[in-house]
Amino acid sequence: MSKTPHSILRSSLKSMHALLDKAVEDMTADHFNFRPQEGGVSAFFSLWHYVRTEDNIINFVSQGKPTVWLEGGYNDTFALPRNSQGTGMTEAEANAVQIHDVAKWHEYQERVWAATDAYLAAMSPAEFDERTVTIKPLGPMSLWDGIYGVCLSHGYRHVGEIEYVRGVQGLGGLTI
Repeated sequence: MSKTPHSILRSSLKSMHALLDKAVEDMTADHFNFRPQEGGVSAFFSLWHYVRTEDNIINFVSQGKPTVWLEGGYNDTFALPRNSQGTGMTEAEANAVQIHDVAKWHEYQERVWAATDAYLAAMSPAEFDERTVTIKPLGPMSLWDGIYGVCLSHGYRHVGEIEYVRGVQGLGGLTI
């Protein structure tokens, strides 16, 4: 059976989601909120930023519907910004993004993964080239570039950031 770009993207996103899940499955709130002395962001900021970005692109930008974040009231649950996902935040603002209810976070993350997979399962592969979306602050692009270029590629970058923070804390890297 030959793979189509659509099926490759769908399976690749599932694989990247599994890596993110694995990277954080044993982390406590203290592990999540730890910020390396060398600089950079916490594992939670990196994860929050990525999952919020995917939620925005898949739900709001691509489908014109509310994000899982807003529908589930997660901004209130976590006392985090309603519409921001971290892009352009100052260092102080990024450092203020903290998690205290890890189980509730995992619930949100799983709901975003499920929303992404359901959308990709139902869409026509032709939509990738036919549709243009605008992702701020990047501008207009094909739907393919929005999901493959921003969601998938961006997600792998954040897996690496989280692995780095795990390593600095002595938690070890991912074993697959």
